[in-house]
Amino acid sequence: MHLSVILLLCACCTVWSASVSRPNIIFILADDYGFHDVGYHNSEIKTPNLDKLAAAGVKLENYYVQPICSPTRSQFMSGRYQIHTGLQHGIIWASQPFGLPLGSATIADRIKAAGYSTYAVGKWHLGFFKNAYLPNNRGFNSFYGYLTGSEDYYTHHRCDNHQTDYHLCGTDLRDNLKPVLNESGRYSTQLFTEKAVDVIKNHDKSKPFFLYLAYQSTHAPLQVPGKYLSQYSHIQDTQRRTYAGMTSCMDEGIGNVTAALTATGQLDNTLIVFSTDNGGQVHEGANNWPLRGMKATLWEGGSRAVGFVYGKMLKHKGTVNNELIHVTDWFPTLVGVAGGTTHGTKPLDGYDQWTTISEGGKSPRKEILHNIDPLTHPMGQKLYNNTFDTRIRAAIRVGNWKLITGNPGDGSWTPPPHLNKEVIVEKEDAAKNLWLFDIAHDPTEHVDLSSTNQGVVKNLLARLAHYQSTAVPPVYPPADPKSDPKLHGGVWGPWQ
Repeated sequence: MHLSVILLLCACCTVWSASVSRPNIIFILADDYGFHDVGYHNSEIKTPNLDKLAAAGVKLENYYVQPICSPTRSQFMSGRYQIHTGLQHGIIWASQPFGLPLGSATIADRIKAAGYSTYAVGKWHLGFFKNAYLPNNRGFNSFYGYLTGSEDYYTHHRCDNHQTDYHLCGTDLRDNLKPVLNESGRYSTQLFTEKAVDVIKNHDKSKPFFLYLAYQSTHAPLQVPGKYLSQYSHIQDTQRRTYAGMTSCMDEGIGNVTAALTATGQLDNTLIVFSTDNGGQVHEGANNWPLRGMKATLWEGGSRAVGFVYGKMLKHKGTVNNELIHVTDWFPTLVGVAGGTTHGTKPLDGYDQWTTISEGGKSPRKEILHNIDPLTHPMGQKLYNNTFDTRIRAAIRVGNWKLITGNPGDGSWTPPPHLNKEVIVEKEDAAKNLWLFDIAHDPTEHVDLSSTNQGVVKNLLARLAHYQSTAVPPVYPPADPKSDPKLHGGVWGPWQ
């Protein structure tokens, strides 16, 4: 084969030389973690372990996830936009009989096929109504954690009453396929850290490992052991103070994970990725300042994420990366790092970003589809014919431009309580359904440019119409009364 052809082929994949052992990979996912709430974003919350790892690695400052839990997790696991998996409307409620489609290979499937041991600890939230949807059947050698979206941190008890006809309650904690009923009173952040440390210490070191550590923190309910609150006695807002303590507990756990890697001589050969699953919920103590919006909105505060990568194998360490990166990109990037292949998967929406992250190269990504959700109630009047319907809830980023249509959700700017500033609320026409922002120059989304850039608006609407033409129908079934934990020994688990 001609040398130029070989170089072209290798430019599209991550290549590890035979003399370099493939690294362990740990992907740490925080829950509902606010953009402002990490120390290196000038937060009043202390995160020394996160700050240390980020400072020695690569901070991702133009990195995006989805505005809510299940869609982000599905896109990480599949490398595919939620419009291509039917998850474009909402989260997966405990009582709903659906999940990440089985036809989508997971990142764990591909990394496992590359010869890795694969472990999942913490939150799943990708469906469990049938055994086939459980983590153990989606590429993970082992799983310790919970299957639903949120629960009590101590009792591990969860109620699902999103449909008023049913009020379904049960325990949700599993060790592989078996319910765990003897850990009531154990705070989940500490329990999951302990299980992650056990993985690091006890795995078969003849092969590398992939650990997906999905913390419950800092999702509601706001609960934390009292010892984490004393350093925040100066925070007057009770929710914010508890949330800060929860963050410090998670940060301590991540410090314990890295300490276990050091103690076992594995830190130098471990790649650590940290991400949040969506923006912080400001009504539950989190903060996304100075970004606009919050969890579940299409504003930057819903999807612009805290993220970084740490590892001795990074070529440009101690840097800030401002290239466009999306949660779908982890699939091809980390599978490539593992020496695996994406051949045979369904078409991916993610890009291999290893060169971008490790060497500071240009991102191959030029746009991000934030979402198209035809099930959300339409907003206002249709503004254009023969293109995307602006009444539909959607958002897209192309280059520096971001277009939002339909109902984007709460668009306020919420300062952290210690700044003693009022929440800023934009007074707009309630029927307005189109916004255009230059995110590179206006990351806080203060200046709507849609009226003066009609050409850009139409181009981005055309891109939304293109994506809409590739979408599968949304899947969002009603609650199934057969899911009731009372019918299954008082625990949440498969029922079909």
